[in-house]
Amino acid sequence: MTAASATATLRVEFAPNLRRHVDCPPQAVAPGTLREVLEAALAAAPRLAPNVFDDQGAIRKHVAVFVNARQIADRTRLDQPLAPGDRVHVIQALTGG
Repeated sequence: MTAASATATLRVEFAPNLRRHVDCPPQAVAPGTLREVLEAALAAAPRLAPNVFDDQGAIRKHVAVFVNARQIADRTRLDQPLAPGDRVHVIQALTGG
């Protein structure tokens, strides 16, 4: 990847607990909507997708997605536009009391 193409991408990282059965190293993908970016990153490890998306295409209840350190609120539409240099982190959310 050239320096110019590296600046035209954004980074998507999946937490180790999501990668424990299907590894997916950090991915540099082209900007687009959050859904497009996640789908592009998951193309490197398609078996990981069911751990992130439910059967309706929404982010699973026990998964949290952060864009530039801010947790996304809409888990269904995922139409937030992302720009080069953005960072997306996908982690397993903790629940309980």
